[in-house]
Amino acid sequence: MLSLSIIIPVRNESQYIAGVLDRLLEQDYCTDRFEILVVDGCSTDNTQEIVQKYTEQYSNIRLFENPKQLSSAARNIGIEQALGDIVLIIDGHCLIENRKMLKNIDTAFEQSHADCLGRPQPLEMTGASTLQWAIAFARRSPLGHHPDSFIYSGQAQYSPAISVAVAYRKEVFEKVGKFDETFDACEDVEMNHRIDKAKLRCYFDPKIAVHYVPRKTLTGLMFQMNRYGRGRIKLFRKHRETFSLKSFGLGFFVLGVILGLLLCWIHPVLSNIYVFVLCLYIFTVLIESVRITILNRHFAVLFFLPIVFISIHFGFGFGILCEFLGGFQKHLR
Repeated sequence: MLSLSIIIPVRNESQYIAGVLDRLLEQDYCTDRFEILVVDGCSTDNTQEIVQKYTEQYSNIRLFENPKQLSSAARNIGIEQALGDIVLIIDGHCLIENRKMLKNIDTAFEQSHADCLGRPQPLEMTGASTLQWAIAFARRSPLGHHPDSFIYSGQAQYSPAISVAVAYRKEVFEKVGKFDETFDACEDVEMNHRIDKAKLRCYFDPKIAVHYVPRKTLTGLMFQMNRYGRGRIKLFRKHRETFSLKSFGLGFFVLGVILGLLLCWIHPVLSNIYVFVLCLYIFTVLIESVRITILNRHFAVLFFLPIVFISIHFGFGFGILCEFLGGFQKHLR
């Protein structure tokens, strides 16, 4: 049986952290074979107080401070303190519904002989609002996430690490290094890209899935997507081979929407093309909204889905443009 070090980067997670710790402590796995390292990024709520009470009661839970407040830095602090054979990253606001998740991780490593494991990360929760269900359905749709991502797949298979790896043999960090602390988003994608470049193997296993709580507001969703878009540009700056139309298409689309407004004044033909493209986009969003509404038999979400898709696309696209232009300005200086 492998020893596991579970790293939980947190900041202001008082609403969820106790539930995450409880679900981990309830795992069907010997408690002396796993440790939980909570790394707190200077929370301003009572996250630290909650975790401190657990550390006093359970010897396999430890609390560390993360003065940089970045998830990448928190992960590295955890890696440096980890005693286990395997490092598993868990977020402080995920939902763990499978009591055999840790046992399945042990089994997957043993049977696959992989260097790291990936998992599905569906958005689901009990008592979700209609908007949250709309966000969950939209993010699961091919129109709502990167087409090459496996995070909504349900098939066990060897896969690229870039979009899914969360559990690593300790020696992986000796081979490719730790998380890049210049990243405040997309740090996991950057790390996993280095794993793929090193030709290490990743095994994707639905049996180790965790669930995530969808954002509660459209503003929160757009902020999340904006960070993802910015992260993609940072990834491209460090690894130029990561450029693809699939990754940056939304940036080009949003740029086209902005520039198209200006071009409409030049010639009526350009105006007609612009209107046609926008209508085609809206039609595609509406058709997909109807499709997934019928598929999930949750008809109340139909009202929210179009605006959710638009928030995802424009949030991500603006993130790409803002980070690109910000980096370009720094280069000019």
